[in-house]
Amino acid sequence: MTGWEYLGAVVVSLGAMLLVDHRWRLFLWDRPRRAAVVLACGILLFLLWDVAGITTGIFERGDSPAMSGIEVAPDLPLEELFFVTFLCYLTMVVHGLVARFVLPDRGVS
Repeated sequence: MTGWEYLGAVVVSLGAMLLVDHRWRLFLWDRPRRAAVVLACGILLFLLWDVAGITTGIFERGDSPAMSGIEVAPDLPLEELFFVTFLCYLTMVVHGLVARFVLPDRGVS
């Protein structure tokens, strides 16, 4: 293991979400400005949640040979930034899919 497998998997998954979004214009490619604000707010919320959990001792960094070992802050690995971004983006792409293909008659947007 090189120590970058987890980050690589998250980045590849994020790339796949970008392709799905681009193909069906579900989030960023539908309303780019609004989507960027929503995505930034979601990332900020989750990072604040992480910081609160770290400072209270609820969260701590685990060791894994698949992780890079780089920390952006104490107990906050680099991979967490990408995972939080992926999680927020995935949520919004799934929302767009449901709104467009599952509940199109209900005016969900």
